[in-house]
Amino acid sequence: MAKPEFKNPFRPGAGQMPPYLAGRDEETEEFKRLLRQDTILENMVLTGLRGTGKTVLLETFKPTAISVGWLWAGADLSESASVSEDTVALRLMTDLAIVTSSMVVAAQEEPGFGFNPQRSVVEQKLNYDALIARYKLTPGLVADKLKRVLEDVWTELKRRGAKGMVFAYDEAQNMSDHPHKEQYPLSLLLDVFQSIQRKGIPFMLALTGLPTLFPKLVETRTFSERMFRVLFLDRLSDDASRDAISKPIKAAAGCPVKLSDTLVNRIVNASAGYPYFIQFICREVYDVALQKLDRGQELMVPMNDIVRKLDADFFAGRWAKASDRQRDLLRVIASLENCDEEFTVHEVVQASKNLEKPFGASHVNQMLAALGNAGLVYKNRHGKYSFAVPLLGQFILRQSE
Repeated sequence: MAKPEFKNPFRPGAGQMPPYLAGRDEETEEFKRLLRQDTILENMVLTGLRGTGKTVLLETFKPTAISVGWLWAGADLSESASVSEDTVALRLMTDLAIVTSSMVVAAQEEPGFGFNPQRSVVEQKLNYDALIARYKLTPGLVADKLKRVLEDVWTELKRRGAKGMVFAYDEAQNMSDHPHKEQYPLSLLLDVFQSIQRKGIPFMLALTGLPTLFPKLVETRTFSERMFRVLFLDRLSDDASRDAISKPIKAAAGCPVKLSDTLVNRIVNASAGYPYFIQFICREVYDVALQKLDRGQELMVPMNDIVRKLDADFFAGRWAKASDRQRDLLRVIASLENCDEEFTVHEVVQASKNLEKPFGASHVNQMLAALGNAGLVYKNRHGKYSFAVPLLGQFILRQSE
């Protein structure tokens, strides 16, 4: 009899649901608390470095919200969605229409004609065309038009017993205002939701993005500091990391792969508890283990080779964005003991003094701004900088070696 084929349960990839979601109970409970608000006083910002599972966790919140009577609308926020105030309004109405398009708001009988004299009933639904028509017919600015649409939609949803609606948007750090074009799409989004929430309409924003997101919101509208509850996703604890590694294999009935405690600890250390790295390394380990078993060989995991593959797949593309001089600066940062936490311009300047061409403070500031645009570093609200990519410092040191 042929052996059953065991499929690799681990799925590294952008937004891919892991076989077991470990270590996010506190964030889930906090989201449930936000859903219990009678009046929306706090919206949600879910933030963290790339690879911490923001998109995945947001997806798990959707059934949680629906199960207690909330509706859910949302999408990824690309740069094109915030080109203008009209485009962000269009984004909201497009997502809203998916939820409301089946709702009949009026029905009208029409007489028959010719050989079909029977009357027919024409239903008017709250679909995309109906939302756009209300938007265009409302006088005033874009904000006035959008508020009217949202208020009218809530009237219909309330009649049907809905508790509220979550507007969930991933990659929200892509949104920004464009003063040089006199377009303020991010300000529009914040102003409209603050306004309708003050009227008691339970429409809640749930935004996810890189750590630059919340400072951008506060810079755009100072009231954002009081408008959002920020949940920062960090690396998993050692225990949660072990669960993310071991439980998917234990859950596979008859799975021939057994990982020793020593190997599990090696994976925990190599991944540093970042969910994407756990998925990536475990996928490789699982494939190696199956091949070794088929050949009757002892399981010896080439961890260094797996890390090199991770470097090529995850880090190399980001490293390629940096110029030679920027790489010199990144190497200086990677040499700092606190490179994986926070660092200051002064620390970087001091550490560069041993270079043939040391960096001055103004030069470091300019280059960090450029590296921020490239998605390699970010500046937090306390004026300090951090790598925007987890374990980037270790990768840089490996390149230097």
